[in-house]
Amino acid sequence: MTQTHELLRLADISKTFPGVRALDHIDFTLNAGEIHCICGENGAGKSTLIKIISGAYQPDDGGEIFFEGQKVALSPLGAMDLGIQCIYQEHTIFGPLSVTENIFVGMEITKGGFMQKQEMRKRTQEVLDYLSSGIDPDELTENLSSGEQKIVEFAKALIFDRKVIILDEPTASFSVTEIGNLLDIVRKIKERGIGIIYISHHLDEVEKIADRITILRDGKHINTCGADQITGKELIRQMVGRDASAFYNREHFKPGEVVLEAKGLTGNGVSDCSFRVRRGEVLGFAGMVGSGRSELMTLLFGGAQKLGGSLEIFGHEANLKSPRSAIRHKMCYITEDRQHTGLFLIHTIARNTIIANLLISSGSFYMPKKEEEIGAEYIKKLGTKAKNADVLVGNLSGGNQQKVVLAKWFNTDGEIFIFDEPTRGIDVGAKQEIYQLMTELLRDNKAIVMVSSDMPEVISMSDRVMVMKDGRIVGEVAGDEVTEANVLEYSIGGKKI
Repeated sequence: MTQTHELLRLADISKTFPGVRALDHIDFTLNAGEIHCICGENGAGKSTLIKIISGAYQPDDGGEIFFEGQKVALSPLGAMDLGIQCIYQEHTIFGPLSVTENIFVGMEITKGGFMQKQEMRKRTQEVLDYLSSGIDPDELTENLSSGEQKIVEFAKALIFDRKVIILDEPTASFSVTEIGNLLDIVRKIKERGIGIIYISHHLDEVEKIADRITILRDGKHINTCGADQITGKELIRQMVGRDASAFYNREHFKPGEVVLEAKGLTGNGVSDCSFRVRRGEVLGFAGMVGSGRSELMTLLFGGAQKLGGSLEIFGHEANLKSPRSAIRHKMCYITEDRQHTGLFLIHTIARNTIIANLLISSGSFYMPKKEEEIGAEYIKKLGTKAKNADVLVGNLSGGNQQKVVLAKWFNTDGEIFIFDEPTRGIDVGAKQEIYQLMTELLRDNKAIVMVSSDMPEVISMSDRVMVMKDGRIVGEVAGDEVTEANVLEYSIGGKKI
């Protein structure tokens, strides 16, 4: 039975980053012996809230945090000292070390200056037995499955008597059996009076395990209720409800010929993906973080090995073994991380603008004067705010950096444009300019494939949307069916609810 002793309370918590209000006056409580699920779309504020609870971020002025009734200021070490542990989606273990060594690394039991290996192994075995796990304390963790590695992290939390355990997307990449085992373990840990914050975009897990549910949307607290007080449909409705002003209205064009077709494309963590892209349309790809969208784009652009299926470009089968070959097939890739994979920040606008074209130029090269002319031409075309083409790209704002990325690809005379998170990290005004440039591409009869975690962006810009989950395409919506609720239902459940 769930206890009512309050372990953790957040009052009026806000967090602002440049141009983004990540959390807006959030209240949240966690009781002992409770599983409290936090639900929300990508960008709702879940991760920021968890980082504040774990001490990685500090709230803005005015917010307060209370632990067991006492006001606290949290740091990563301070949170651990209080008994708060976060178990992330990515494993935080050392593969070459044994299970016991992983659990006690940095916190070894010693006596008289000597490490007490048998005592540590004994405690490890006891907690593994409690979790009904058959894992050997002496086994190297690199030999364990993903689910077993997660159990090791649970064991560490129990051995060191944590009072609050935060699980951030714990079942990503798990098998069905491993998910079932993990949920059983979470229930067992709850019985010890530990408070558990559980974040998952898998609605079926939330329905099975939650005592209470808190819904966040756009950094705001929408609702907190008992799990038995809300249906799956209502949960989704509260996650997606938005004012109409959040959406962008663009001009739509009649789709033309198919320029790219994937048939059963497999590799780089995605399986059996089939879709078509036509001139004059935006084919959106939606899905929760980890669904395989960016991995599919990398595969499309020749950045990863194709293991199965086929890809046709302009009606002819193409075997793209590198990004260079993709560029030669008139493809362009605006990556999600423009600063690390889209631009050379220490070089000028001019050099960045011509770099992709150099890859496909046969033995030719541009002289500095020619580079400057081309750079200046695209500064004028795209309205980039820069004194001249000699300005270093690293000195530009995010929106203007994205324009330089576009200039680089426009200069290749491409026909198929892949946009992966096209407006991430740029302000509202710059977003509108990027959307206008994308619309101009469509007007010029180009084709666009767009990946975005920004739901209003997906809905506003896409003619059709392919929804991904667990590395597969699980649904397609088009026309009037392109709504937030429909996209999210596929994203969370793999089917419409």
